[in-house]
Amino acid sequence: MNARVLLLAGALLFVAWAIARVIRTHRFSLRDKVVLITGGSRGLGLVLARQICADGGKVALIARDADELSRAKADLVRRGGEVLTVQCDLLDAAQIPSAARQVIDRLGKIDILINNAGIIEVGPHEHMTREDFERAMQLHFWAPFELVSQILPEMRMWGGGRIVNISSIGGKMAVPHLAPYSASKFALTGFSDALRAELARDNIYVTTVAPGMMRTGSHINARFKGKRDVEFAWFAASAGAPLISMNAERAARKILAACRRGQPSLTLTFAARAAIVGNVLFPNLTGYLMKLVNRFLPGAGDEEGNQSRAGSQLCRLTPKWLTRLADRATKRNNEEPVTNRR
Repeated sequence: MNARVLLLAGALLFVAWAIARVIRTHRFSLRDKVVLITGGSRGLGLVLARQICADGGKVALIARDADELSRAKADLVRRGGEVLTVQCDLLDAAQIPSAARQVIDRLGKIDILINNAGIIEVGPHEHMTREDFERAMQLHFWAPFELVSQILPEMRMWGGGRIVNISSIGGKMAVPHLAPYSASKFALTGFSDALRAELARDNIYVTTVAPGMMRTGSHINARFKGKRDVEFAWFAASAGAPLISMNAERAARKILAACRRGQPSLTLTFAARAAIVGNVLFPNLTGYLMKLVNRFLPGAGDEEGNQSRAGSQLCRLTPKWLTRLADRATKRNNEEPVTNRR
């Protein structure tokens, strides 16, 4: 009997500790917090910045395009946000320490780091080169690695912080025609999960986010190889499909809620969760299904297909009604190329 009482008491203490921890992390407010967002000038990064500013936080945006940064800052300032922009090409590792130092020197600290910057290159493996894989690895893995390395000592000195790594469903299960993207996102997922375990004792919470398709409007800035027009057609249709893609604003709310809670992992969209669970439970079946999916994707193209092109440079084969939601997000989230602006 005594053993049962002790066991019950232990269980109650554990539950009480867990509840107290949840309440404590729920109290983490974004007000007056400094949030560094890579790729913050457009798409999901800009949507996150808007919501952070609305909650009273300060944002520092890192991106390589000065004009995009200027438009993003104007958008946020118009909404009452406090914004610092830092022009930095994350593909050049030598620029990263200076960019991080600028943010700390100007804003005093970095409470939250959101590694969001990304590039999507779509096409058959036959058209992908070593340079494509190296570029994806630099942006999706080495850039977050460098930023974490620069900011971690400061977070420890400040007594804690939050790190949010935006990975992908492609970082949990491989997707055909996205080999460089998937390989680099797998690396980011592993790095993020390892960090989470090691940094918990420093009061630094790491959240790994694995989104499925999101309607951020970024489909026109994705790059395509092979039979480029056809590749763009299926990708754009997927990006705007309401049943398998998520509204960017809703995705951002969920990401920031997970960040405030210190939630270890977040998978966005029901389709992405189902696919990941299916891959874990039935890896062989999933492997056969991916082979089947690949049969419906375009085959390799001619030599011209070795040249990468942005979606905005390609012919529209998809009916506009199929991409309407994604196209609206393009205009709303600063994704529209300058040549298309009026």
